[in-house]
Amino acid sequence: MTDGKILIVDDNKSVLSALEILMQHEYSGVQTISNPNQISSFPNLASFDIVLLDMNFSAGVNTGNEGLFWLKEIKKKAPHTSVIMMTAYGAIDLAVVALKEGASDFILKPWNNEKLLVTVKSAYKLRKSQKEIRLLKQKESNLKQVINQDKNYIVGNSKALSSVLNLTRKVAKTDVNVLITGENGTGKELIAREVHRMSKRKDEIFIAVDMGSISETLFESELFGHLKGAFTDAKEDRAGKFEAAHGGTLFLDEIGNLSLQTQAKLLSAIQNRVVVRVGSNTPIPVNIRLVCATNCNLDQMVAEGLFREDLLYRINTIHISMPALREREGDILILADFYLKRFSQKYDKQGLRINNLAQERLMAYTWPGNIRELQHTVERAVILCEGNVLKPADFLLNPKSITPMDTGPATLSEMEQLMITNALSKHDGNYSAAAEQLGITRQTLYNKIKKMGVNGK
Repeated sequence: MTDGKILIVDDNKSVLSALEILMQHEYSGVQTISNPNQISSFPNLASFDIVLLDMNFSAGVNTGNEGLFWLKEIKKKAPHTSVIMMTAYGAIDLAVVALKEGASDFILKPWNNEKLLVTVKSAYKLRKSQKEIRLLKQKESNLKQVINQDKNYIVGNSKALSSVLNLTRKVAKTDVNVLITGENGTGKELIAREVHRMSKRKDEIFIAVDMGSISETLFESELFGHLKGAFTDAKEDRAGKFEAAHGGTLFLDEIGNLSLQTQAKLLSAIQNRVVVRVGSNTPIPVNIRLVCATNCNLDQMVAEGLFREDLLYRINTIHISMPALREREGDILILADFYLKRFSQKYDKQGLRINNLAQERLMAYTWPGNIRELQHTVERAVILCEGNVLKPADFLLNPKSITPMDTGPATLSEMEQLMITNALSKHDGNYSAAAEQLGITRQTLYNKIKKMGVNGK
């Protein structure tokens, strides 16, 4: 006996009794209706797996129109329930109409018990299979949403960033290949995800691949897949990144790190939109949106014979150049505040702020590691700070990357003023502590502050 639920609709009570007895031995839930008008108000109709529906209810009528009407009504309320039509008047054309309207099968009266049970069992299996497919599709959709969920944000309002985002919006509407270039840490993957998010493929998957981390021996297996037994560790069939990204976007990061040999293999897949798994001769068509990124100068690499010119043309239909953080005037403090709030919440240190001197130092820094370096610098400062105000000393920056015009005083007087300012900032305006650090008396420090007009707070 299965857990299936069966509903029988027939105006002949003898038919209802016979079918109910027959079905009770096979299915755990069997209910009957003698009046089809009850269908409209029948509770939980969609919970039934199978409905056995008579085609004629009025005396002397054998057109089947009544059954077709109620078939449509059932499909409105329970579109996924399998409906098997029953009639004493066999007609091929009527059966065809019923199947077109959504019926799963057709049974003639009087029926053969074995054949009827086989027909119902087949409809029940179909119902279960369709239900499983719907659940799998729902899980796939939910999985895609989780994978595509972007926990990072594009933050800033500088002209340089606005120009990039404007180009990104235009490109995203098309399906052309995109090459994103820029220094490490500038947010190339964020732009790639933005291209996907604003494209017609947004509901499909986004697959990111770090080409620099894939060894040459595993290149084909990782990107194109392999069959079981194709090599020593191939213990099962496996789809590659191209197949996994089918219908969505494939992002190949650090593409400039590929050898010429792997470049040739990649070019073939991109040109033909077909991959062949390792150990197989069967071509597999793939439909992807290709986005690539690199911090290398590919034009120079082409000139030096290190990168294939034909591959560059294939991936470079549209070129997006990411500006370095030092080129995004005004965005440094916006980003610093963004990460300050994020890490304050993460490490339960609410109410933190960056004082003016620290802000000036952040602005003066050239950020060779770009946004990634800024993020790590702010996180480290939040973790190690002891008060609610972050001062210059809380931000560990490489002195070699401080802008000379902002931190390289031209005179001894300017140098002295900078030292006093830093000392006061470090000790939160405490004159005695600052004087001790500078190796002078508190009165001498006070006199110099008065003369220079320095504010320690």
